[in-house]
Amino acid sequence: MAGRTPIAAKSSALIAMIADEDTVTGFLLAGVGNVDLRRKTNYLIVDSKTTVKAIEDTFKEFTSREDIAIVLISQYVANMIRFLVDSYNKPVPAILEIPSKDHPYDPSHDSVLSRVKYLFSAESVASGRR
Repeated sequence: MAGRTPIAAKSSALIAMIADEDTVTGFLLAGVGNVDLRRKTNYLIVDSKTTVKAIEDTFKEFTSREDIAIVLISQYVANMIRFLVDSYNKPVPAILEIPSKDHPYDPSHDSVLSRVKYLFSAESVASGRR
């Protein structure tokens, strides 16, 4: 398949989290957490004191790290940096928006779901089916 970016195969990769305290704590209890030798973590707990700049910087850091394969981000946090989430187009790390306890999931704001809908509508137009 010409033009496709190959996905690097590694022996292990991390899942990163940007979410509220309860969501991050649940994933940390499940074993997702990691702290490297430089004391860098693979998660950011977002609360009322967390600035949008801090969320943006963490998102950029997580999406540029070689050891992260998936970034899980609460949808309400993703809405704070929607322009970054929507403009991100690399296959790895994959960005997945998840619901949180206090904010229900809204499929109309999910960037992955909107891209899938766009692809299927473009395929149906290209193939003459609609």
